[in-house]
Amino acid sequence: MAVAAIWGSAFLSMKGTLERLDVNSFLTWRFVIATLLLIAIRPSVLKKIDLPFLKKGVILGLFLSSGYIFQSFGLTLTTVSNTGFITGLYVVFTPVVAAVILRKNITLVEWFAVLVATVGLALLSFNGVQFGVGEFLVLISALLFAFHIVGLGEWSKGLDTYALTVIQLGTCAVVTFLASFKSGFKAPPDSGVWWSIIYTAIFATALAFIVQTWAQSFIAPSTVGVILAAEVVFAAAFGIWLLNEPVTLRIALGGLLVLASMYLIILLDQRKESAKS
Repeated sequence: MAVAAIWGSAFLSMKGTLERLDVNSFLTWRFVIATLLLIAIRPSVLKKIDLPFLKKGVILGLFLSSGYIFQSFGLTLTTVSNTGFITGLYVVFTPVVAAVILRKNITLVEWFAVLVATVGLALLSFNGVQFGVGEFLVLISALLFAFHIVGLGEWSKGLDTYALTVIQLGTCAVVTFLASFKSGFKAPPDSGVWWSIIYTAIFATALAFIVQTWAQSFIAPSTVGVILAAEVVFAAAFGIWLLNEPVTLRIALGGLLVLASMYLIILLDQRKESAKS
């Protein structure tokens, strides 16, 4: 939930920033700073990385960075609201990927929670039905984010959380830097952009991915997918609180449905734990 709140607040931090700096340059600075910060805090982490560990971290980083890149290109060809809703479909893709690739058993209650979360996301961020190249690219990003969540849930158990986070973010830094060559890698043009990069690098990247990587060592991927959907709810809440954006019945109902889906799936997890004990 804390990760979802941080990511939701990042939308405010980035508001207007991507109009002054291209997306791939912004992402490169964000991931480079986050990676270097984590290494500076704990340099010994590099000694824990062996080849099998590196392979897993790089694969996860490729899913994550590719998701961001497809999402960014899609965003240039479609609306923000469409991008928000379609990205949120990783809530649906996550249990599907887990069921198909890993043969995970997804209960009817979990599927119902996914459906409720999807309807809530639609109410929060979807305006109109239109599907073109931009929407297709964002849909691919949602699938890649789902693979990242499932892969993280499968591989984070028994691995050093800190080291795995460093590898993932380092991979993202390299991939987004290579992607930035298309339009030319650029430096932030002003202090406002720098502050946005620093905030997202420290809180929305370094801290958030450490927490997610650690949490997924014992939380099911389908549960994580539903909980992270609260990112859209927090984004709307921060916009209403700090930017005086209007509150509508549609936004209120959408937020309540996402929160209800989270409560349902967390309650289910608690019952599973009680049954085990």
